[in-house]
Amino acid sequence: MKLNIKHSIASFFVLAAISLACKEELQIFQGPFSVRFTDTTLSFKESYYQVVKIKVHNTGPQLDQAVTINYTVGGTAREGRDYTIQGIKGTVTIPARKSFGEIELKLINNANNILDNSNVVFTLTDVNPKDRLQVGFGQDGRIGKRLTFTINDACIFDGTYTGIRTVRSQTGQLQNVGVADIEINSTDCRRYTVANWNIALPLFSFDAEEPKITFVDNGNNSLTIPRQVIPELNAGYDTISGTGVYNPLNKRITLNLRIKTQTAARRDTFVIVPILYAPQPL
Repeated sequence: MKLNIKHSIASFFVLAAISLACKEELQIFQGPFSVRFTDTTLSFKESYYQVVKIKVHNTGPQLDQAVTINYTVGGTAREGRDYTIQGIKGTVTIPARKSFGEIELKLINNANNILDNSNVVFTLTDVNPKDRLQVGFGQDGRIGKRLTFTINDACIFDGTYTGIRTVRSQTGQLQNVGVADIEINSTDCRRYTVANWNIALPLFSFDAEEPKITFVDNGNNSLTIPRQVIPELNAGYDTISGTGVYNPLNKRITLNLRIKTQTAARRDTFVIVPILYAPQPL
């Protein structure tokens, strides 16, 4: 019994010492807290049409007042030709009782089939209130102080489109049916992939599918859809080819899909399906 009591007392003091040590460790960091970029690198294609929101955050407790951070902009990208900054350039604000502020960057798609990337370098310089926060994380303030944003050059047809097909309604009237957020992209600026051409095609039974198709840029605003097998189609409809055209004035692409099928007599015939791709935002 005495041995057990001694062991219990010893265990108590050991646990107490560990508890005190943990409390001391938890209280080591007293600040100062900092503001920093959430990311240190980002990369987008220039064909990305939505506003890119670059986050700056307060690593410490939320404050009852707004936090104002100043920053500089550098890099090889050209403002006004490769990108624009929306709002007040050089200043980002974290609202009161919030942890994040945002720099809004809008990319300019000047695709010319010359794949040469550029970058925008953001550097945080100072913050207000200075007595509560510092710029950059860590003792030397280096971590999170700078962000390099790479703008990847895009090919001419790269981008996000709305696919549109004209169909006849049950009342016999013609109407346009559209599917948004269809990506068209290329790695060599010659052969392109369309993420979806399944737009109001009732003769096929793959409503939930988004089948891809490829086309080739001929270099003179004309396009060729090489013969390709589409596994999502029913038997007898599995081969597609065709032609297309690009309108440089409105940047719209028209693809005339030539879909092979068979008659009851097992003779090959073709269904021509024209689809228009309009760049977003419309």
